[in-house]
Amino acid sequence: MKKILLFISCCCIQILLYAQTNVSSKNWHWKDFKKDSIHGISLFQAYEELSKIKKTPSPIIVAVLDGGIDTNQLDLKSKLWLNTKEIPNNGIDDDNNGYIDDVHGWNFLGGRDGRNIDKASDEKSRIYHKYKASFENVTDINQLNPSQKKQYLIWKQAASEIEFSEQDAANLQYITMATNALQKLGSIIIKEINDSNFTIESIVPFQPIGRNTLEAKIAYLRTVQILGIEKETPYKEVIADLKEYIEGKEKSSKAKMVPPANVRAEIIKDNYENIADKYYGNNDITGPNSKHGTHVAGLVASIPDSSWQVFNLYPSIQIMGVRVVPDGDEYDKDIALGIRYAVDNGAKIINMSFGKSFSPEQQWVDDAIRYAAEKDVLIIHSAGNEYYDLDNKSVYPNPYSSSIKDTAKNILTIAASSDYFINGTLLTDFSNFGPKIVDVLSPGNKIYSTFPGGNNHGYLQGTSMAGPIVSHIAAMIRSYYPSLSALEVKKIIMQSVWKPIDPKTSYSIPQKEDVKTLQEIAAAGGIVNAANALQIANDYSKKK
Repeated sequence: MKKILLFISCCCIQILLYAQTNVSSKNWHWKDFKKDSIHGISLFQAYEELSKIKKTPSPIIVAVLDGGIDTNQLDLKSKLWLNTKEIPNNGIDDDNNGYIDDVHGWNFLGGRDGRNIDKASDEKSRIYHKYKASFENVTDINQLNPSQKKQYLIWKQAASEIEFSEQDAANLQYITMATNALQKLGSIIIKEINDSNFTIESIVPFQPIGRNTLEAKIAYLRTVQILGIEKETPYKEVIADLKEYIEGKEKSSKAKMVPPANVRAEIIKDNYENIADKYYGNNDITGPNSKHGTHVAGLVASIPDSSWQVFNLYPSIQIMGVRVVPDGDEYDKDIALGIRYAVDNGAKIINMSFGKSFSPEQQWVDDAIRYAAEKDVLIIHSAGNEYYDLDNKSVYPNPYSSSIKDTAKNILTIAASSDYFINGTLLTDFSNFGPKIVDVLSPGNKIYSTFPGGNNHGYLQGTSMAGPIVSHIAAMIRSYYPSLSALEVKKIIMQSVWKPIDPKTSYSIPQKEDVKTLQEIAAAGGIVNAANALQIANDYSKKK
């Protein structure tokens, strides 16, 4: 789900809202609605609950299936899962699990020679070109057998979605022009401000001496506001993200004509068609681009501020890194084996902040999810950022299996909420929704967490952030109440949500002519609440 969310929005209103509130945007998602008038998860109150129960937390392993975790991030180093059965870097599979030197987890996107897959194509391009020769001349679908017919319909859908429309081309042209303009404006500003990595925040009070610099500042601020770029984003990151977006769209424009490179065959060298060929990869769980995964891992850990003296109450969370998500669509085989690896090595919660619209080997993933259910493992899955109604549009992984013909009960699907002090409403304009699939809402707009590189931190947004916030709540419950099952923890989280007094209350969708009740978004009809969840968990445990 690593998508750049470019909003044509009135960010000056957002900045005004920030200026009018005394609440820091850092860790707003920890706040409590009754106390702070902020729609957070009541984490401070949750720790007050923990202080009352006089229990010692049990170790709990949370697997983060993502694009990589920076193992040198200072806040995370002490929270990483340590495979005590493995002797680090001796080149031997000491624990005989098939994975050599898997000290902190495993990288299913790596080669034995240490190389890694960084960028991969989207799944629809892989499907389109894989079956193009077989299906492009089909005139009568009735001549195909049932298996071929199923593949053909998937191929036709991929063929329709791979088209690069005139609107797509116009958007690409606009973003390219805006990026070029920002680079020129930035170079002018840097000469006078003497900061090569300035932010919007830092140049708003800056008073240029020269007229050219003043005009460049005004134009820069206007452009980044139109693009919806967060005010804390450094200049270099703005340009890098925009260039990455442009690169991806340029590839999309050629996707129908140019088959994607088979980077998997070049680097991983597994037999992809054989799910039993599973002992591939390497132990580099950081990989070439760990920004997304490191941010997610920080939210799973939810490390307290140094001024917040609750370390003696902190749940005994260990984060296992499983690298399965490249810059592009993940491969079903890696997801399936990543889930099984996490389960077999002791994870009781699996965070999956990714998704895609096509899943050609869906049954492999379905089987792995049900294997996790058999082992009492709860899977937290982000709903996605396309503003899809998931009651009518499928994204994968999916709780429902068309091959097994059942719905996995051990998956908790998370939509992203916001708050009025951020964008004037409780909802986001990107989160997927639909109460048949989505279970709860969780904060996902402007979320602060760990970034790669020493002591770095920053903001990201998306359901990718909403999911690991729930994973932390689940980890708190399972750490302090280890007798509770995965299904009980899921039920507790859904029962404990904050809800509006009137469930029919409608909330506007930013930048869209739409309103929704929370019941129209998620089955539980509310936002996760850690304090409520711990209270209910305590009641559950007394009955066992």
